[in-house]
Amino acid sequence: MEHHVYFWLKDDCKSAVDRAAFERGLASLFEIGLVTGGRWAVPAPVMPRPVIDQSWDYALTMQFASVADHDAYQGDPHHQVFIGTFKDWWAKVLVMDLA
Repeated sequence: MEHHVYFWLKDDCKSAVDRAAFERGLASLFEIGLVTGGRWAVPAPVMPRPVIDQSWDYALTMQFASVADHDAYQGDPHHQVFIGTFKDWWAKVLVMDLA
Protein backbone atom coordinates (compact mmCIF):
# COMPACT_ATOMS: atom_id res chain seq x y z
CA MET A 1 0.00 0.00 0.00
CA GLU A 2 1.00 3.63 -0.40
CA HIS A 3 0.76 6.45 2.11
CA HIS A 4 0.73 10.01 0.68
CA VAL A 5 0.96 13.07 2.91
CA TYR A 6 0.88 16.73 1.83
CA PHE A 7 2.14 19.42 4.21
CA TRP A 8 1.40 23.13 4.19
CA LEU A 9 3.85 24.87 6.52
CA LYS A 10 2.95 27.93 8.53
CA ASP A 11 4.50 31.09 7.10
CA ASP A 12 6.81 31.52 10.10
CA CYS A 13 8.25 28.01 9.54
CA LYS A 14 9.50 28.48 5.99
CA SER A 15 13.00 29.85 6.52
CA ALA A 16 15.92 28.00 4.97
CA VAL A 17 16.92 26.74 8.42
CA ASP A 18 13.39 25.51 9.17
CA ARG A 19 13.07 23.85 5.77
CA ALA A 20 16.38 22.03 6.26
CA ALA A 21 15.23 20.75 9.66
CA PHE A 22 11.89 19.62 8.24
CA GLU A 23 13.62 17.85 5.36
CA ARG A 24 15.88 16.00 7.82
CA GLY A 25 12.75 14.98 9.71
CA LEU A 26 11.11 13.68 6.53
CA ALA A 27 14.25 11.75 5.61
CA SER A 28 14.39 10.18 9.07
CA LEU A 29 11.01 8.52 8.51
CA PHE A 30 12.58 6.29 5.86
CA GLU A 31 14.83 4.75 8.52
CA ILE A 32 11.78 3.04 10.03
CA GLY A 33 12.02 -0.63 9.09
CA LEU A 34 8.37 -0.97 8.10
CA VAL A 35 8.83 1.47 5.20
CA THR A 36 9.72 -0.37 1.97
CA GLY A 37 10.19 2.69 -0.26
CA GLY A 38 9.13 6.19 -1.15
CA ARG A 39 10.43 9.74 -1.10
CA TRP A 40 9.62 13.30 -0.13
CA ALA A 41 9.45 16.19 -2.59
CA VAL A 42 8.46 19.80 -3.19
CA PRO A 43 6.10 20.99 -5.94
CA ALA A 44 7.58 20.57 -9.42
CA PRO A 45 7.85 23.75 -11.50
CA VAL A 46 5.39 22.52 -14.12
CA MET A 47 3.31 24.65 -16.45
CA PRO A 48 0.32 26.10 -14.53
CA ARG A 49 -3.00 24.45 -15.36
CA PRO A 50 -6.41 24.70 -13.70
CA VAL A 51 -6.19 21.12 -12.37
CA ILE A 52 -2.79 21.60 -10.66
CA ASP A 53 -2.59 22.42 -6.94
CA GLN A 54 0.85 23.67 -5.99
CA SER A 55 -0.18 25.35 -2.77
CA TRP A 56 1.49 22.70 -0.60
CA ASP A 57 5.11 22.91 0.59
CA TYR A 58 6.13 19.24 0.91
CA ALA A 59 4.76 15.88 -0.17
CA LEU A 60 5.72 12.55 1.32
CA THR A 61 4.99 9.22 -0.31
CA MET A 62 5.79 5.93 1.38
CA GLN A 63 5.27 2.30 0.49
CA PHE A 64 4.43 -0.48 2.90
CA ALA A 65 4.18 -4.22 2.27
CA SER A 66 0.74 -4.32 3.90
CA VAL A 67 -1.93 -2.27 5.60
CA ALA A 68 -0.84 -3.91 8.86
CA ASP A 69 2.69 -2.54 8.38
CA HIS A 70 1.26 0.90 7.66
CA ASP A 71 -0.85 0.75 10.80
CA ALA A 72 2.17 -0.33 12.87
CA TYR A 73 4.18 2.56 11.37
CA GLN A 74 1.57 5.00 12.68
CA GLY A 75 2.47 3.99 16.24
CA ASP A 76 6.23 3.72 15.68
CA PRO A 77 8.14 5.86 18.21
CA HIS A 78 10.22 7.55 15.47
CA HIS A 79 7.04 8.53 13.61
CA GLN A 80 5.61 9.90 16.85
CA VAL A 81 8.79 11.95 17.43
CA PHE A 82 8.44 13.44 13.92
CA ILE A 83 4.82 14.40 14.64
CA GLY A 84 5.67 15.81 18.05
CA THR A 85 8.56 17.84 16.66
CA PHE A 86 6.77 19.33 13.66
CA LYS A 87 3.01 19.34 14.28
CA ASP A 88 3.06 22.97 15.37
CA TRP A 89 4.73 23.90 12.05
CA TRP A 90 1.79 22.70 9.94
CA ALA A 91 -0.95 24.98 8.73
CA LYS A 92 -2.57 21.96 7.07
CA VAL A 93 -1.88 18.26 6.48
CA LEU A 94 -3.69 16.07 3.97
CA VAL A 95 -3.29 12.26 3.97
CA MET A 96 -4.34 9.95 1.15
CA ASP A 97 -3.75 6.21 1.47
CA LEU A 98 -3.94 3.87 -1.52
CA ALA A 99 -4.57 0.13 -1.40
